[in-house]
Amino acid sequence: MANRRKRAPRRSKWNKLWSKAVSSQFMPILFTFAVIGALYVFTRMKGIEQDYKFNELAKRIQVQKIQNKELKARKARELSVKKLKAYANRFNLKEPDDKHIIVIPSK
Repeated sequence: MANRRKRAPRRSKWNKLWSKAVSSQFMPILFTFAVIGALYVFTRMKGIEQDYKFNELAKRIQVQKIQNKELKARKARELSVKKLKAYANRFNLKEPDDKHIIVIPSK
């Protein structure tokens, strides 16, 4: 039998690509794209996180506005003429006359 020279095993396309990817010329480019990609994902995540916080604050503001309106309505009910007259009757209050009003002249 004749000695045949053994062929080197065929390298697949992925092996060739991998050998180029880890070469000293291509590694800085690969690292740069990886860093840019990571920074892009990080900034998008921060933007989404800020959006969630903003929506939460907007909901809290709406709740506070509703509570503020309710308190204003309650204040208006308490200061109505009917209620004030009832308070005056309960505590025996009467309107002041000329003898009760003191005027202090300005200098």
